[in-house]
Amino acid sequence: MDKPESLSIDPRSGFCPETGIFYSLRPLVPLPPANTLLSAADYALSLHSTSTCSDSTALINSATGHRISYSQFRRYVDALAFSLRTEIGLSNNDVAFVLSPNSTRTPILYFALLSIGVAVSPANPLSTESEISRQIKISKPAVAFATSATAVKLRELGCRTVLIDSVEFEYMMTGRIDAGGGLGVVEVRQNDVAAILFSSGTTGQTKGVALTHRNLISVVANFYHQRQERPSPAVGLYTIPYFHVFGFHYSLKSVALAETVVVMERFELGKMLRAVEEHKVTHLAVVPPIVVGMVKSDVTRKFDLGSLEAVGSGAAPLGTDLIEAFTNKFPGVSLFQGYGMTETSGAAFRAINREEYSRWGSVGKLAGTNEAKIVDLETGIALPPGKQGELWIRGPTVMKGYVDDRKANLETLVSGEWLKTGDVCYIDEEGFLFVVDRLKELIKYKGYQVAPVELEQLLLSHPDIVDAAVVPYPDEEAGQVPLAFVVRSPQSNLNERQIIEFIGKQVAPYKKVRLVAFISSIPKSASGKILRKELQKILLPESKL
Repeated sequence: MDKPESLSIDPRSGFCPETGIFYSLRPLVPLPPANTLLSAADYALSLHSTSTCSDSTALINSATGHRISYSQFRRYVDALAFSLRTEIGLSNNDVAFVLSPNSTRTPILYFALLSIGVAVSPANPLSTESEISRQIKISKPAVAFATSATAVKLRELGCRTVLIDSVEFEYMMTGRIDAGGGLGVVEVRQNDVAAILFSSGTTGQTKGVALTHRNLISVVANFYHQRQERPSPAVGLYTIPYFHVFGFHYSLKSVALAETVVVMERFELGKMLRAVEEHKVTHLAVVPPIVVGMVKSDVTRKFDLGSLEAVGSGAAPLGTDLIEAFTNKFPGVSLFQGYGMTETSGAAFRAINREEYSRWGSVGKLAGTNEAKIVDLETGIALPPGKQGELWIRGPTVMKGYVDDRKANLETLVSGEWLKTGDVCYIDEEGFLFVVDRLKELIKYKGYQVAPVELEQLLLSHPDIVDAAVVPYPDEEAGQVPLAFVVRSPQSNLNERQIIEFIGKQVAPYKKVRLVAFISSIPKSASGKILRKELQKILLPESKL
């Protein structure tokens, strides 16, 4: 967004004391005029056409090695878009529900749908039928796309279903386009809804997040105009699912940047590492549990990871101990973090070069299109650098709103289109954002606020702890106390007292872990977020939740 010339903005932090706003330190990101008819797919393809590597490999199936070039990708998108209009009867402002694991056909489907103005509403294929039923009630799709394995979950919901892994779909994707069909060009407005994505629901009921083509164009523009020049296309392997906002916007930005994407249907650490070796992957996009796995597993030593340049992590913050351990184990690989939400169309803060990667614990600097505030939790006053409060974000990447949920929109989108993120953060004197924890997940111990993430990061620094999560436990005297769920490494005899002492030596008395429960695995969402409510249900009666 344009920075007001008349205001005094700190060139180091981007903070303006007159407005209480942090302005981006990035160069201004040019966006197409808002009234131009343009879909997010066509915008990404227009940027791609300027690349010197415009006909490089677009997609690689990690299991079979099958490759799709960018010229093939474009033909498939055009043919499928034509078939979706002529055979399925889809038109502008329809919604398509997508229930599929990662596949090389997924981004082709997304681009085809977006190019004809159909909103994409993807869901986790592991969702239960009741969860899918609610999602369909929210998105109201005209058609669903599923695989042979996932279609059974749609059978009772009365939704017309097209199988992505069928011969019929392949023909739709590879068939000839009837140039004389007389269908005309689809007019897609940037303010039209491009996607209805579902929030994780870790702190409440799942909501449908409506993102516009303008939202997605803005995110892609940030990536494109902050890209680092390189002699050959980056080869990315995205372990995040395409139905998540992280995977969704990456499917667009990878095309805009002419990247090669290695697609894994299901994540396994060994298979991911083998794919890095076989396909000379340069960049990994992961969630924190995969970083933990790379650090703590010896299986990494079985593979040649020499092509790997950088690993980007999102969904939850990484502790400095974990970052240090990763850097020591993989000294030639940059580890960096980004911050975003479904409601911000993905990345709102990120690091973009080695200098910024070295700011351990930070999730980078504010995107060039956006503005931010840090708001005091009690007074609502905007705070200066170094002070913790709730992060608010404003800009063209912020969602249109929650679908058919006026109450949630009024609570989340406030005073001048600011998005209240619900995350406790601070921005330092050089404009780097640090995430403390989710506002709703802070533990209230005798009036003090304890961040579970801080304790989890310390727990993960213990050599005998494979994974950990911290939740509040009711206490008559203190109100709540931190309870740690711990996954021990095999053959470890680590006990509760040892863990409590380990944490107690490193934190203030009010932050101490008071209880420990050992567990075989930590439940997590597809994006890698800890499902704290599932953990609380293990020990707490329903009345205390």
